[in-house]
Amino acid sequence: MPKESSPKTVRKIVLIIVAILFVLLIILGFSGYRYWNRSLEAKDPTNTEVVDITIPSGATRSDIARILEENNIIESAVVFNAHSRLNDVEGFQAGDYELSSAMSVEEITTLLTQASGGIDPNNIFKVLIPEGYMLEQIAEVIGQETEYSAEEFMALVQDEEYLEELSGDFSELLEETLKIDETRYKLEGYLYPATYEFEQGESLKSMVNKMVARMNQEIQQYSEEIKASRFNIHELLTLASIIEREGVTTEDRHLISGVFHNRLDEGMPLQTDISILYAHNEHREDVYLKDLEIDSPYNSYANPGLIIGPVNSPSGEAIESALNPEESNYLYFLANLQTGEVYYAETYEEHLQLKAEHLDNVD
Repeated sequence: MPKESSPKTVRKIVLIIVAILFVLLIILGFSGYRYWNRSLEAKDPTNTEVVDITIPSGATRSDIARILEENNIIESAVVFNAHSRLNDVEGFQAGDYELSSAMSVEEITTLLTQASGGIDPNNIFKVLIPEGYMLEQIAEVIGQETEYSAEEFMALVQDEEYLEELSGDFSELLEETLKIDETRYKLEGYLYPATYEFEQGESLKSMVNKMVARMNQEIQQYSEEIKASRFNIHELLTLASIIEREGVTTEDRHLISGVFHNRLDEGMPLQTDISILYAHNEHREDVYLKDLEIDSPYNSYANPGLIIGPVNSPSGEAIESALNPEESNYLYFLANLQTGEVYYAETYEEHLQLKAEHLDNVD
């Protein structure tokens, strides 16, 4: 029989293991400390080449850190973000900046919080692009709030040379939509709804660039989830744009997303009135049986699966809901527009019963 280890031998082994772990912790801690300090210093003190960086309106601290890392200005977005939080750095300013990797995090932070991108704060005005607005509605806002007309806006977002220029800056975001000829507008759904800060005299192209850049930032934070999902970016924004208008609360948006995912699994048409109204290019609430006969790639009653493209500019919440549906067996839903209540059903018979109870008797 093998000899049992003595208590003294066991203690010695335990002490050796503890000592090894202690040394490893010291090494890891020292390495982490060195990495932290190195990441706060200039990434490349010898490289003074200036890079033009745009910080869009509404960009979060995490967004800014990611932009700086992607442009090789800083070593680590994680360290930049954590350093800013630990030091309560606030007031990052949107604008266009000239930065280099020879600048330290402290220098970059100072510039981004005090320089306002070289823009006079007194020369700034804000424009709100509401969630769920179609491109033509955004054009109306631009026409009302800026020196540019709605017609100038619509001409720009359909200009082939401009779209080609955008594709160079946002190739991943716009790759799919620029391939599709049947959509009404290639940039429908690609201008993020938010409050933007513009400078007096700023070019219309710069304004649209900021809206597309903001959508790009929103999408980038879900890049891994999108890769693991059933959708490409264009398909995701298409579904999100429908969810944007169909659901009001966060809970309903996730449930409605689940209904659409279930329908896609079953090979069913989505049958959403939002798409029919877009196909008719009309702003109204009611959809009639004759409306469903329209021959359009946006007709979600006649065509199974997703429609051809987004029908408005979805919010971040709608995008997140499209990616993360609430699991259920529901295949149908209907909403009472007067109360805001949404009712879900697993079968068509149950759906008809809910319709009779909650909609047919509504004035």
